Amino acid sequence: MRAVPVLAICAMATISSAASAQEIDWKKVDEAIGRSAAVSGDVHRYGFPRTDLTVTLDGVTIKPALALGSWTAFKPMHGGAMVMGDLVLLETEINPVMAKLIENGIDITAVHNHVLRANPLTFYMHIGGHGDPVKLATAIRAGLAASKTPLTPPAAPASQPAIDLDTAQLDQIIGVKGQPNGGFYQFGVPRRDPVSESGTQLSPAGPTGVATGIGFQPTGGGKAAITGDFVLTADEVNPVIKALRSNGIEVTAVHSHMLNEQPRLFFMHFWANDDAVKLAKGLRAAIDKTASAKS
Repeated sequence: MRAVPVLAICAMATISSAASAQEIDWKKVDEAIGRSAAVSGDVHRYGFPRTDLTVTLDGVTIKPALALGSWTAFKPMHGGAMVMGDLVLLETEINPVMAKLIENGIDITAVHNHVLRANPLTFYMHIGGHGDPVKLATAIRAGLAASKTPLTPPAAPASQPAIDLDTAQLDQIIGVKGQPNGGFYQFGVPRRDPVSESGTQLSPAGPTGVATGIGFQPTGGGKAAITGDFVLTADEVNPVIKALRSNGIEVTAVHSHMLNEQPRLFFMHFWANDDAVKLAKGLRAAIDKTASAKS
């Protein structure tokens, strides 16, 4: 049998992926999950903010987009699509949602906290799956229906709420351009090296949940509440912990989100409410301990 050059194999794989993306009827996926996607490259991401919850932490009422946003992302791959996501749940919702997801073929990849001292306490269920994207979307919607997550798409805001922070200075310190999102200012800092899950490269990094995510919610007087998660390899975990804590930023969780990613990753969640510029400098010190891409 004639050998096929490696470059030809790579080209065929790219063509196959493109063909797979074209074959998916994304309108049917939208209908199954109950809303339209935000599309980045070949990734279709769906957000389900917990607008039904009023969660406070250290006197701060957390905006749903900051830390209460369930999401799922679909990416074409051989045999249909892969899906990954993170569902925000109350303690009483965990078992009903898990039972419905398992019943419909969705894998549970993690269940844990992201923050501490929140009232009410929220938990985060990470999920994964592979197959027919319409069936996956139907299963995820059925799982969400076992919680009080609002399933009716929220009305699009007429405009973004003003961000009472010096965002240009925050951009300069963090080293990437941030974006306003529902009353907070968010950053996504990708890693330099690619990340794959079950052999599929997770790109773009932000929509697939493998970029370090940072959010600043203004709390008045130049202060901000910050939360998010660092995406780390094992050797980066403790240097980042030390950098955050030495800059007055609380580490609230360290754990996995996925099961078969390469390289093996750990996700470190954090919280603080202080001068926004001071916190940005602390976050930058932590980013400098990681193999993160430079803008």
